[in-house]
Amino acid sequence: MNAKLTSLRSKEPQEMRNVYAQTLAELAAGNPNIVALDADLMNSMGMMKFAKQYPARTFDVGVQEANMIGVAAGLSATGKIPYAHSFGPFATRRCFDQLFLSCAYARLNVRVIGSDPGVTAAYNGGTHMPFEDMGIVRTIPGITILEPVDSVMLRDLIKQTAEGYGVYYIRLLRKNAVKIYEDGSTFPIGKGVTLTEGGDVTLIASGILVDDALTAAAELKTKGISARVVNLFTLKPIDKELIIRCAAETGAIVTVENHNIINGLGSAVAEVLVENQPVPMERVGVNDQFGEVGPQDYLKQRFGLTPAAIVSQVETVLRRKQAGRR
Repeated sequence: MNAKLTSLRSKEPQEMRNVYAQTLAELAAGNPNIVALDADLMNSMGMMKFAKQYPARTFDVGVQEANMIGVAAGLSATGKIPYAHSFGPFATRRCFDQLFLSCAYARLNVRVIGSDPGVTAAYNGGTHMPFEDMGIVRTIPGITILEPVDSVMLRDLIKQTAEGYGVYYIRLLRKNAVKIYEDGSTFPIGKGVTLTEGGDVTLIASGILVDDALTAAAELKTKGISARVVNLFTLKPIDKELIIRCAAETGAIVTVENHNIINGLGSAVAEVLVENQPVPMERVGVNDQFGEVGPQDYLKQRFGLTPAAIVSQVETVLRRKQAGRR
């Protein structure tokens, strides 16, 4: 792994959807088997240029997400490498049977991109706000689940998925991400990244909340608390070795995710801990609720996805640690 934390975290100038489309086009230039599918969201995903470059390799199936996954499975069966996109809730809960049977059970080679995860759906509202998408697909045997945090990671992961085989779910922010990594960083799928060292507690974060976890760690430092920050960008297969080591070395864990705390990152980490290295653990995430309409900053406050919420959970978990309670 060659992943380096940037010295200056700031909003990236290029939207993640454009990075995705550009990277896929570059890969398609060297691999005639790569094809793109969408469910009436080509423009929303920035894929119109790809469609003009590769019209015979682009399929907009309309508002038929389940059919899109079936088509992707069929294309895979003929040797193609399909990348199929829709908004997160439609790419997962609407298509679960097709993902499970047509793709995974059939041992086919399909990549599904679910965009606008969690509160990033913003004004699209509760119907389009997936807090459950990773939890749904996590139950599919053999699936790989990825959540790139910025454009540097996105480019690297898309390239890796083009070379791999199997069913992938990529949880993708469409708009501008906060830059976390230096250009040229690489990220082996299935391995987490330790961003900062610390000895008192480990913050295990994913997606847009990696930036908030780093902010919280800086605030905790002013309180005399040393927090390690880990970006666990692969939910499945999860980096058990790293989780166990962090638990053994810091003795306390707080997970941080833009997702329901049920069956997401928090659940996955808890499973590893309870079976291998039980330590006090708390979770920052959506507490079993539906989404709603609003700007992203408001929604982060509304659902407790903030540096202040992380700091509060760290203080809670440290009280448990100091009291010797798990």
